[in-house]
Amino acid sequence: QVQLVESGGGSVQAGGSLRLSCAASGYSFSSYCMGWFRQAHGKGREGVAAIDGHGSTSYADSVKGRFTISQDNAKNTLYLQMNSLKPEDTAMYYCAADPSSYCWYGAYFGYWGQGTQVTVSS
Repeated sequence: QVQLVESGGGSVQAGGSLRLSCAASGYSFSSYCMGWFRQAHGKGREGVAAIDGHGSTSYADSVKGRFTISQDNAKNTLYLQMNSLKPEDTAMYYCAADPSSYCWYGAYFGYWGQGTQVTVSS
């Protein structure tokens, strides 16, 4: 079955960087749409970025120019490089996957990881 395991979260000061990883298993990684989402305490889930099997990416306006989504098909791993972090980036970050070819950060995703916490202090 599809399994997604996030890692790399932590606490960082504003302006700092973190790289999140998502180890995927149980499906053909390179053929799926992959995405990162986040949910801050007391708020709804927000799409952050997505990447399709061809490497095409999309980003929410709030992270464009600061975050980069990428994937290593040989390692079945998805990444999110987060630079110039702001306190408003504080949230639980989730990795998601879906076999659909309709791939963007606002699309439906059927498979989810458990999340990794990112906390940015001012």
